[in-house]
Amino acid sequence: MRLPLGEIFLVDDEEEIRIASSQTFELEGYAVRTFASAAEVLSHISPDWLGVVITDVKMPGMDGLELLAAVLKIAPDLPVVIQTGHGDVPMALAAMQAGAYDFIEKPVPPEYLIDVAKRALESRRLSLENQSLRARLGSEADIGSRIIGESPAATELRRTIGTLSLIDVDVLLIGETGVGKELAAHCLHDLGSRKAGKFVPLNCGAIPPNLVESELFGHERGAFTSASTRRIGKIEQAQGGTLFLDEIESMPLSVQVKVLRALQERTIERVGGDRLISVDFRVIAATKVNLRDAVTEGAFREDLFYRLNVARVPIPPLRERTGDVRLLLQWFLMKMADRFHAAPPAFDPDMARRLEAYDWPGNVRELRNVAQQLVLGLPLDLAEAPCCPGMPEPEAPSGVGLDARVRLYEKKLIEEALAKNGGSMTLTARELDIPRKRLYLRMQKFHIHK
Repeated sequence: MRLPLGEIFLVDDEEEIRIASSQTFELEGYAVRTFASAAEVLSHISPDWLGVVITDVKMPGMDGLELLAAVLKIAPDLPVVIQTGHGDVPMALAAMQAGAYDFIEKPVPPEYLIDVAKRALESRRLSLENQSLRARLGSEADIGSRIIGESPAATELRRTIGTLSLIDVDVLLIGETGVGKELAAHCLHDLGSRKAGKFVPLNCGAIPPNLVESELFGHERGAFTSASTRRIGKIEQAQGGTLFLDEIESMPLSVQVKVLRALQERTIERVGGDRLISVDFRVIAATKVNLRDAVTEGAFREDLFYRLNVARVPIPPLRERTGDVRLLLQWFLMKMADRFHAAPPAFDPDMARRLEAYDWPGNVRELRNVAQQLVLGLPLDLAEAPCCPGMPEPEAPSGVGLDARVRLYEKKLIEEALAKNGGSMTLTARELDIPRKRLYLRMQKFHIHK
């Protein structure tokens, strides 16, 4: 459940600015409180407060940078926006390095002030939702922390898997690439009576056809030219546990008949062997195609299909899980941030809407990759993402390598935007569509002065 919009605290010792800024926000429907001094604000800040602080720098007593430090001691993730009429690049960098969410110069265009506050509130709301999500999904033993989502499709999937995990029956999982079929198979195993046994996966599509039988059933020494030792196959490895056959539609017909016999009799015979071996195992198979069509086309055995199709579990694609994209993305962002020892990135509402509206042909796997790109600060690689319209082609100086050309072009764009906007950092960052912090760092890197 999404949190409410949030509240804005305006801190400025000039009454006219407080009145004007609060009216700007109130006209947009935001809840606003104004303060004439920094010291007045601190008693209203708490670790779970949903809001943003917008403060002037030059104030009597405690200044804006000191307020920033005090606020972040109470709530480290709380967005604090610094605004001043005396700003320069060193002061901006100092504020950013001290933890400010953003740094804007007076006079601030009203629409830009609204935009900054909107993004800051969204960042704060995401941060609080992440904290709540961590607490709610803290235990990975619970199915709700593994199959994440609040949509009817996700709820029904959890219910089905929870029920089937308690029944020792073979299961067929059906779903597009990337929907999480192996995760569902792990849940069926880990929540069931066979959790003490092994979970043994085999991707039938990743094994050369001539080796699938040996992989499944094992072989005796001397069974074929390269069989120098006995090999225990995947089915025997799954004794007392679960065998997961992914992309079962790729299994050769010659092997399908032997798998059918193994499922019916729970016995196998190693390649090159002459002894039947009893094996107690459960099979979970997965496919991304319609096996009925494969049967009709002669690519899959009808008897094996009916043997597997008893407990049939469709895994819904992400585009049918309305509302789950945001929750899953937050979870992946936290996981990737932990993995790479980075802070989960905040993205503006427009980006959130873009990701929620995206069709996700790669499903949950693609969403996970996007989370990794966001955490690493890489450009998003979405299957249907349009390229940047209207971007001019950079000049390519002769004798200069690609990296140097990119740096020259980036520097030229920044210099042109600064000149066009009269040196205004606010307007330049807005035109280039980058955070002001990135603009300051790029200017420092390229030795650009206002």
